[in-house]
Amino acid sequence: MSRGANDHCEYTVAWLDCFAGKNPRGIFFRGNHSAAHDKEFHPKRGPKLPFALPAWMLNRYSVKAFNTAYYTLHAAKKGAGVVAYDSFFYPLDSVRQWNLLYGKQGFLQYQCVIPETNLAAFEELLDRIARSGMGSFLGVLKQFGSAPPAGMLSFPRPGLTIALDFAMRGERTLKLMESLDEIVRQSGGALYPAKDARMSPVLFEASFPGWRNFVPYIDPKMSSSFWRRVTGMQ
Repeated sequence: MSRGANDHCEYTVAWLDCFAGKNPRGIFFRGNHSAAHDKEFHPKRGPKLPFALPAWMLNRYSVKAFNTAYYTLHAAKKGAGVVAYDSFFYPLDSVRQWNLLYGKQGFLQYQCVIPETNLAAFEELLDRIARSGMGSFLGVLKQFGSAPPAGMLSFPRPGLTIALDFAMRGERTLKLMESLDEIVRQSGGALYPAKDARMSPVLFEASFPGWRNFVPYIDPKMSSSFWRRVTGMQ
């Protein structure tokens, strides 16, 4: 990811091909709002997926073929241009009900942040995903800045964050995520609670060691299954 782009572009993000392992290929996007362009944009309503696809359709070969096509298409479009905000910020929404691509069992999203001082851990993360055969369509890489956290349990911190969607395939998917958890914990990184469905108390403690300072501010009338799972508190 180009570090210089952060100095003159408000938005920077990269898509990664998760099947490429430790030497991934990707597409880097950057942009600013266009104050000079007077064309009025309206969100486009793309095709709608009418039903959940059979689980067998989403496999190592189909995802790898999609990633190759996606990379080839966007690599050919290299250059600057003016685009509508919806296609820039919400590319997945070009297909309505895109979540049905993952089948009836749905998907789990995994988003973590790893310090930039530990890029070897980041490479190991990508390598394990590639070797698992469960790479995702979505592989979004962003760089967090050095701004102080806005809240007591803020996830952003200096480092690289990656978000990945994995089709839910039961124990196989959960074991992969547990493997990724270990890399994140040992690297001094963190997992994003807002997108979590199975974070362990150990990883929550490592990700947010100051969480106990937040306890006095909890509304006693609120109930959270997530909070009970990761802290053991009622």
